[in-house]
Amino acid sequence: MAPRDELYLLPERDLLLRLMRRTGTGQRATVRQLAERADVASGTVGNLVSGAQNCVTHDTARAICRAIGVDLPILFIPIGRAVPVPAVDIAPVPTQVTP
Repeated sequence: MAPRDELYLLPERDLLLRLMRRTGTGQRATVRQLAERADVASGTVGNLVSGAQNCVTHDTARAICRAIGVDLPILFIPIGRAVPVPAVDIAPVPTQVTP
């Protein structure tokens, strides 16, 4: 998985809501405003706020954080491996032989 495809988890949606009430510029941001500033779908932001969705791609997470004015690790946690495992290091899965 490429770093840009990596998923990021929003562990505390309440923190997102608090930061939307007062962004880095001191202004409030609605779901629609945040989505517009971050250039992401308003449904994505709405789903994060409601809890219907808790993971987004790296680019989406970064865009939301920039629009709010916080560093990425403040809101999101990367999930999955930070370093891809080379295919040669992955042990083959044994197959079962049926009689």
